[in-house]
Amino acid sequence: MGNIKTLAFILLYIATALPIGAQDQIPQWERFERSFRFHTEKNPFTDVDLTATFSHEASGETLTVDGFYDGEDTFKIRFMPTKEGKWSFTTHSSERDLNGLEGAITCTSPKCKGMMGTKGQDFVYADGTRYNPVGTTSYAWIHSTNERQEQTYQSLKESGFNKLRFCVFPNNSVYEWPTCYPFKLLSKTTDTVGKDHYVWDYSRFEPAFFRHLEECVDRLKMLHIEADLILFTPYDGGLWGFDRMTMENNNRYLRYIVARLASFSNIWWSMANEWDLCRAKTYDQWIEMSKLVAGKDPYHHLLSIHGGTAVYIDYNLPFYTHASIQDQGPLYNFEGAATVRNIIHKPVIFDEVCYEGDHASRWAQLSGEEMLERIWNGLMGGTYVTHGECFVKDMHNDKNYTGYAYLATGGKFEGTCPSRIPFTRRIIDSLPYSIRLADQSWDPHTACAGPDDYLIYFGSEKPKKWIFNLPAKCSRWPRLGEGARFEIEIIDTWNMTIRKCPGIFETKFSEGRYRLVEKNGKAVKLPGKPYILLHLKKI
Repeated sequence: MGNIKTLAFILLYIATALPIGAQDQIPQWERFERSFRFHTEKNPFTDVDLTATFSHEASGETLTVDGFYDGEDTFKIRFMPTKEGKWSFTTHSSERDLNGLEGAITCTSPKCKGMMGTKGQDFVYADGTRYNPVGTTSYAWIHSTNERQEQTYQSLKESGFNKLRFCVFPNNSVYEWPTCYPFKLLSKTTDTVGKDHYVWDYSRFEPAFFRHLEECVDRLKMLHIEADLILFTPYDGGLWGFDRMTMENNNRYLRYIVARLASFSNIWWSMANEWDLCRAKTYDQWIEMSKLVAGKDPYHHLLSIHGGTAVYIDYNLPFYTHASIQDQGPLYNFEGAATVRNIIHKPVIFDEVCYEGDHASRWAQLSGEEMLERIWNGLMGGTYVTHGECFVKDMHNDKNYTGYAYLATGGKFEGTCPSRIPFTRRIIDSLPYSIRLADQSWDPHTACAGPDDYLIYFGSEKPKKWIFNLPAKCSRWPRLGEGARFEIEIIDTWNMTIRKCPGIFETKFSEGRYRLVEKNGKAVKLPGKPYILLHLKKI
């Protein structure tokens, strides 16, 4: 399998290195690449500058991209056309042989929905299609064995997750060290107590590592999965030293990875996982590095940063496009999630809300039902929730070990929540608008997805009937009035069934003009099971 993957990537590499004449037709939002052969005795990563300015003929729009060194006397520029039509480019470099090189490409109609962006508090593709992130997490899967990486792709394909959070740097809890690292290794020694010591040349990158990372991002795109790439983590503990690099090395690394990956349409930048636990970096340094990534990315991909439990940064800073939060507290009900959304005037993803699993620690002991309930509580409050699982395997019965859990190294899902994700996505993707609480602070139970669609989720409660009762307020849409007629679906979110409730329900005012009941006092008979969702559709 490893040989097949290597051959596939070599073919992709050759294809993207073809001369301009063979690659002048590029669909919008796809990646154009041009390679230049140039030998230098200098450090090619740090002492040779290369940029290219692309100009759109019809609009006059210009985009400048940074080039990068890809090893073996090869420099590259990459470009993702944002508009259809002809683009011309000119290179700029202090090296004569790399300066003033010209070319042109024609951007044709897109074959995908485009790069992800935001609109208000929603996520949208470039073509305007709404995107509801239902993601999962696997921090170090790109460092696992080829077999496990292939299992990861297959698991993602089957589960229907449309976003994956993962790290660039390895994780020191997995006990399986990577075979390739981002930087050039100068030496590795082992001391008398068996501890490894690494010495890196942080001014020289390992192109093979980044080529593999790029292959992973491309294969996720083939599965229609957004790659939420975590740039820094505290999961090093000084083993490799990537968590305590100098700011000079941090910034050099960021410039290099943005130059290589900004042209990938499905990339999101996550500055860190649990940034507050990276003790070698200050708050001001995180802000500085966030600005650097935002400034260096000519396409302005989504950018956020993730803290420890209930650690919030100022997500309203202009360079953060959305909130990436670790905090399960707001998800014990809809109101908590909605309150966070009201404070952060951008899309909100609760990217860690504990994990489905059997770990010894309290953060990974959720049942599949509890995990799915948190996902729905977040959705009902107008936010989004990322799944995760951590089932301990082998390793001498060590209940604190995470190395073979999906959370750490991917592979196969062991939990019961992932199989419910396709059904969950079908429901929320079929709604005309994103979900919002209908009358926040006054009604913590009812949400709406437009003026004609209402949702009521009972979570772990097991009611046997629901007496028809809706708020007149309908979030940002016109108020509900008398004479509205509804059909109702009874959705079992866990057992994945949808049953139509017999009859039509018609509204009349009650409690002044704030609430409406069914004019004949009808109630909906419920199955007395947990995790039931009612979908009321106006007819």
